[in-house]
Amino acid sequence: MKVVYNSILQNIQGKKVLFLFLLTNTVYVAMLMLTIPKVMIFSKGMRLLDMQPMGYDFEYVHLLFQNLGPEGRHAYLHQQLPLDMVYPLLFGVSYCLVLAYFLNKLNKLKPLFIYGCLLPLVVGMADYGENFGILFLLNSYPEISYSSVTITSSFTLVKSMGTTLYFVILIGVFLQFAVKFFRNKH
Repeated sequence: MKVVYNSILQNIQGKKVLFLFLLTNTVYVAMLMLTIPKVMIFSKGMRLLDMQPMGYDFEYVHLLFQNLGPEGRHAYLHQQLPLDMVYPLLFGVSYCLVLAYFLNKLNKLKPLFIYGCLLPLVVGMADYGENFGILFLLNSYPEISYSSVTITSSFTLVKSMGTTLYFVILIGVFLQFAVKFFRNKH
């Protein structure tokens, strides 16, 4: 744990954290504005698996892939997923450092609080599990199995629950930082 703690301490300079934050969110916006809408054109109004925070079942996946058709499945596989293979690493690292940055400013970057900083890395790993599951499902279609859908959906659930928990923590820490900042100004 000491190696992780020292690694985080070495990388929480404001400019580095800001750069990673902006890079991560640029990729996220590119997915939201470009690749996801390109795939959604074929989905007949159904949300992509990545965008289902409560998970999905076999019937949903089968109907979505059917609606997407060969062209939509190709776009999902060759346009959305490649960009989404970059995002989890960026999310994990940058949001780990964002939380560590604010905790450090509050003098609360102690070993116990490092576990909160590691949550985005867990979310990133779950996102990779989801992405590889979707990749497998797309390549297996129409021969998808219930178990592969269940496993992939489980990764989606872990990703969404972890993301929600992380942002609740981040908002709480940021509010503490804002209070401290404004108290020091007066």
